[in-house]
Amino acid sequence: MIMLLQIVSFLLTIFTFVIVIQAIMSWLLAFNVINLYNDFVRGVWNGLRVVTEPVYRPIRRILPDFGALDISPLIVLLILYILNNIVIPTLIIQIVSAGY
Repeated sequence: MIMLLQIVSFLLTIFTFVIVIQAIMSWLLAFNVINLYNDFVRGVWNGLRVVTEPVYRPIRRILPDFGALDISPLIVLLILYILNNIVIPTLIIQIVSAGY
């Protein structure tokens, strides 16, 4: 059970990095440092969007419209932080103290 929680924690960490990479890439696209005319950039951008969009969509439905400002990645990062640094360690401590 502890190994499963460690794997989940690792996957949450990887997803955190994916969100940060997407944010940095969106800034580079917005300031025209990179553009979507490059096939590699377009492929990476579409891949990141396919991975993150299903997570952002429910949060965007709940949040009010802020115009061009999208804070759904920040909300997801906050949730990932809480899961990875509070919930999972607490579960591991409870499992160890129960003697499993």
